[in-house]
Amino acid sequence: MSVMEKRSVLLEDKYTLREGYAFMTGIQALVRLPLVQRELDLKAGHNTAGYISGYRGSPLGGYDQQLERNKNLLKEHHVKFQPGVNEDLAATALWGTQQAELSGEGKYDGVFGIWYGKGPGVDRSGDVLRHANFAGTSKFGGVLALMGDDHTAESSTTCNQSEFAMLDAMIPVLNPSSVQEIIDFGIIGWMLSRYSGCWVGLKCVHDTVEATSTINVDVARLKLELPNDFNFPVDGLNIRFPDTPQAQERRMHEFKVDAVRSFCRANKLDRTIWPGGNAKIGIVTVGKSYLDTRLAFDELGIDETGAEKFGVRLYKVAMPWPLEPQGILEFAKGLDLIIVVEEKRALIEPQIKEFLYDLSNRPKVIGKTDETGEPL
Repeated sequence: MSVMEKRSVLLEDKYTLREGYAFMTGIQALVRLPLVQRELDLKAGHNTAGYISGYRGSPLGGYDQQLERNKNLLKEHHVKFQPGVNEDLAATALWGTQQAELSGEGKYDGVFGIWYGKGPGVDRSGDVLRHANFAGTSKFGGVLALMGDDHTAESSTTCNQSEFAMLDAMIPVLNPSSVQEIIDFGIIGWMLSRYSGCWVGLKCVHDTVEATSTINVDVARLKLELPNDFNFPVDGLNIRFPDTPQAQERRMHEFKVDAVRSFCRANKLDRTIWPGGNAKIGIVTVGKSYLDTRLAFDELGIDETGAEKFGVRLYKVAMPWPLEPQGILEFAKGLDLIIVVEEKRALIEPQIKEFLYDLSNRPKVIGKTDETGEPL
């Protein structure tokens, strides 16, 4: 019988441990993210730096405080935190970080960035978010845009849902359902941003960023890979100078969105949780709604075996926009009904309907309303 080796547990473990498990909040996970990215880049032979800027607001109201408390640790990892005068100027600064090595004179191989703002901040920054995303990201940079959404207006003047602002700017969105996924999706988001040339949104709600959890800190388990089914244009997808608005639009619509979907597919970000081989009902859900769905099943005493018995299949979406179609089409095979469980305005539901529309034998899709149009 082996004896487990004891070690001292320190408050700094949430930021310094590189294997095993650590206890942290969602906000602390966001502080940890750039430290991990810097170390991953160094291991890959890239001398990168990080830059963080934004404007505080619930549910990201305490983020700047945690960054300030750990400024020495950030400095050790070449990560600069600069609070924004407002969300617009902060986003403009992040746009600038992606231009740092365009002239070949940069101090680092690239600068990875984090922009943060609550829902109204996303709204007011739409112009710069669009310009920066269409301009692109650098090969060893990338930008995460943290969208602090206050769904029920607990501390806001309106109820927020930022996915549609991101969609309008053509920014892909990842929606974590837990503290663990804040770390995982953050690392995935930077890799996706570099690969596709897009900024990547990371949805942050009270239920995730203000939650506390014990998480697996070893990001090597993610086993990320680049797609082999996507053909880049000759000049690539990253930021460049000179450039034109027409060329940027062409890259976005003809290449970047497809690159994002290929990356999602290659790394199985969206996945079937309960396959239910003979299932006739499929449930598709995302983010916090995924945990709500699992809790509902638990309260009904239904596990994977029970779901198979009742003919139910379950699909978890990581990237609600742009939704990856092949996974949905495979999931839908043999189903009579798909129920989409998502918060606020329907985002996934209309995309699924579009994917299935041309099929001769397709399931019904319901979500915000039932088959008769009545609200669910």
